[in-house]
Amino acid sequence: MTIKDIFETMDYGPAPESGAEAMAWLDGKGRKFGCFIGGSHTKPGALFGTANPAAGDLLAEITQASAGQVDAAVSAARKALPGWQKLGGHGRARVLYALARALQKHSRLFAVIETLDNGKPIREARDIDVPLAARHFYYHAGMAQLMEAELPGREAIGVCGQVIPWNFPLLMLSWKIAPALAMGNTVVLKPAEYTPLTALLFAEICTEAGVPPGVVNIVTGDGAVGEMIVTHEGVDKVAFTGSTAVGRRIREATAGTGKALSLELGGKSPYIVFDDADLDSAVEGLVDAIWFNGGQVCCAGSRLLVQESVAERFHEKLKARMAKLRVGDPMDKCVDVGAIVHPVQLESITRMVEANRAGEVYRAETAMPATGSFYPPTLITGLDPADTLMQEEIFGPVLCGTTFRTPAEAVQIANNTRYGLAATLWSENINLALDIAPKLVAGVVWVNGTNMFDAAAGFGGVRESGFGREGGWEGLAAYTKPSGKAKPLARIDALGGNGATAEGLDRTAKLYVGGKQARPDGGYSRGVHGKSGALLGQVPVANRKDLRNAVEAAQSAAGWAKSTGHLRAQILYYIAENLEARSVEFAERIDAMTGKRGGQDEVAASVRRLFTYAAWADKFDGQAHGVPIRGVALAMREPVGVIGALCADEAPLLGLVSVMGAAMAMGNRAVLVASEPFPLAATDFYQVLDTSDVPAGVVNILTGAHAELAPVLASHLDVDAVWSFSSSDLSGIIERKSAGNLKRTWVNHGRARDWTGEDARAFLEAATEVKTVWIPYGE
Repeated sequence: MTIKDIFETMDYGPAPESGAEAMAWLDGKGRKFGCFIGGSHTKPGALFGTANPAAGDLLAEITQASAGQVDAAVSAARKALPGWQKLGGHGRARVLYALARALQKHSRLFAVIETLDNGKPIREARDIDVPLAARHFYYHAGMAQLMEAELPGREAIGVCGQVIPWNFPLLMLSWKIAPALAMGNTVVLKPAEYTPLTALLFAEICTEAGVPPGVVNIVTGDGAVGEMIVTHEGVDKVAFTGSTAVGRRIREATAGTGKALSLELGGKSPYIVFDDADLDSAVEGLVDAIWFNGGQVCCAGSRLLVQESVAERFHEKLKARMAKLRVGDPMDKCVDVGAIVHPVQLESITRMVEANRAGEVYRAETAMPATGSFYPPTLITGLDPADTLMQEEIFGPVLCGTTFRTPAEAVQIANNTRYGLAATLWSENINLALDIAPKLVAGVVWVNGTNMFDAAAGFGGVRESGFGREGGWEGLAAYTKPSGKAKPLARIDALGGNGATAEGLDRTAKLYVGGKQARPDGGYSRGVHGKSGALLGQVPVANRKDLRNAVEAAQSAAGWAKSTGHLRAQILYYIAENLEARSVEFAERIDAMTGKRGGQDEVAASVRRLFTYAAWADKFDGQAHGVPIRGVALAMREPVGVIGALCADEAPLLGLVSVMGAAMAMGNRAVLVASEPFPLAATDFYQVLDTSDVPAGVVNILTGAHAELAPVLASHLDVDAVWSFSSSDLSGIIERKSAGNLKRTWVNHGRARDWTGEDARAFLEAATEVKTVWIPYGE
């Protein structure tokens, strides 16, 4: 093509990126790689190939790590841990800064190797992935420097096992390694088997940057190696980015082990275009939302929702833009859509689209390469929200669309998914945009933009898109824990009876469901006895149907989440007022049940705790993150939803109040299973709730066996989080059963808690999700 031809046709000429330096680096390694363990590269072992998906050429052979090598990597990380922590925040900051600088020094090499190994366009690797990776190390160098001053009472978790996907190999590495190292952890990381090369190059710059041996270890291989890391007894924390199916298996595999866990999983993100949107800008945004990285993005805007009145015009503009997309050699700087990462993934995309019989399929009329793993940009319109392609993640350059009539319908369709990772909305009406954003069930919402990321802003999902955040202050929670070591919690059994009957007129305790006292479905009750064996009263034994009713009542009280912090505070203060009015009665009841004399102190502590949560109800808010755009990224704290909790046995009133107060203060609804050995404090307490203006369904109280109710609560699909402070160690069963809908869990792993301590922030953090809303501004 001559210059004259270019000017006449306005076509892009080729602008190939040289791969010579990358090939020289591969050749210098003999195109065979071992693992990186304890600061050294091991000799290559059993090998598998990694290929260029655009051409099919073999790039290098990679070691399939053995169990012994995984053991060695974990041991090296454990050995390096004390020294890395002792280095202090400033010392770690210097190392992270050196890593950031080294990434910049070798940025072109990283970008080219990423493109060769992954198939993404060189423009994306060069202009997005590598700069963002460096940004994460710079940002977390600052976090390391500030840790001791700004995170008092927190310490590193320990050895972190990290498993990352193939769609953003270097960027996901930085998201995982940078915060872990900043907080004083050491890591064993496994890159995806399709794309291991930039991780192995990163191992080299760790040596260059002065990372102490064993602080960063990289083992390569397939899913079997990832499983070895996840299940290794020497790993204290697991961080995984990948598919929801694998994330569910990891939740089950780590259940009851005490390992900390964060999951960033799949998504089916809505891309909503309102009738007042700048349609041309929305089309350009959509190109980035679904054809960025060939649609192989967990937060890709793969569900297009267009307001009916502008749908035809928008689709015409979109098809015209699709016709101009350039698909081809990702090493060409003029290419928009590169290769699919592997023939296996290409086959998966093809199979899903060909199986679809709904809607109208449009494929971009663009030239396609004759060889390599490529798929044309595809638009499928006229789908129903329940169609398979609108519900299941395709993970390719395929956009599925439907229409809506009203903003309320847009929200309903957008939230009609088991995922909750990200969402995009386009509107020139800021009132509409800021009304819709909080209603979308997603961890990240972009207004008039898409795929905006920064180290200062948390990223992560809800529902089956996982839990935990990466980036920002909120992301540090995944790599720190409270300082010190908790004592073991011994099981507390109910006191036995001597056959004596209760004194006075019988008081029949009931369950408290939907603001009303309810008899148990099973019709069973059990006695509660004092230290002398005297019968103090009887409580109902709740079963799975009672729990179902309680969850339904909690779901029906969803309006509580929309109430103001001021209103919630007033009600919590009122509960405290009414509890104190009966303080003598509650203290005597606690003393009689436990056989101790701490009732008065526990009631007083409960009143103080209610005041604390009332105080926080309108103050525990979010942040405006300083991100490098002309705009803001708002970290908004939202209620988790329905929280089920097994309350502390050893603190029958204070344990219940601590859980209930935090949940209510943040706008959640609670299903509380009272202290199993000492439940009468809870059944007396619902009388306080009845006189304190608590809306029906906001608090529901059950009594019964924790071991029987825990698996039902954890597996219930309408429960959003489960907490357990029971003296029966039910942590394993709760975490395992929670995998059904990947609900959040907070369990004690058989460790005691000082209920008199003031750690309200821990409860408030657990009672909220952070949603990041990106709002660019300007013309």
